[in-house]
Amino acid sequence: MRTLRILGLLIFCLMGLAAVAQEPTADSQATTGGNPSKATVYVYRYKQFVGSALAPSVYCDETELARMENGRYFTVKLDPGKHAFRSNDKQSGLELDAKAGQEYFVRVEIVAGAMKGHGRVVLMSAEQGSYELKSSKLKPLDSNKVVNATLVSVGEAHPETPTATTKPAVLVEPAHQ
Repeated sequence: MRTLRILGLLIFCLMGLAAVAQEPTADSQATTGGNPSKATVYVYRYKQFVGSALAPSVYCDETELARMENGRYFTVKLDPGKHAFRSNDKQSGLELDAKAGQEYFVRVEIVAGAMKGHGRVVLMSAEQGSYELKSSKLKPLDSNKVVNATLVSVGEAHPETPTATTKPAVLVEPAHQ
């Protein structure tokens, strides 16, 4: 009986290892996107009641890309290298060292101000950003809000789903004494 348990456990572990070995890594998935010589940046904003009337601008390297509406997103294809993103809050921003074929997720948040709210950009992890972008409440940005049509795409977003490195479950039975 004990031999059957050990044999079953061994087969279970080997099947788990085989499944993990066959999964593509997050790096290989991220480089399989549309244009492997460019980086893809998804910029999105939650659909929220607070600040819903505001449409802060989003800038990349001091070039205005679009006015970000509530519950919307857009995509930017960039050459590899360092790029600075900010919204209309000039005190806040982020610097992104973009790699060819990689995907990045930038969320625009509304922050309260003295007279009115303003936008702030936050770099999200690939796991969280791709999850949030798949929300049924987010829609592509209206094309009339795009300022730089050569960089911005408002088509349907299909980010690669990053896979977490999983380890097979191991059944541990208490030792019989």
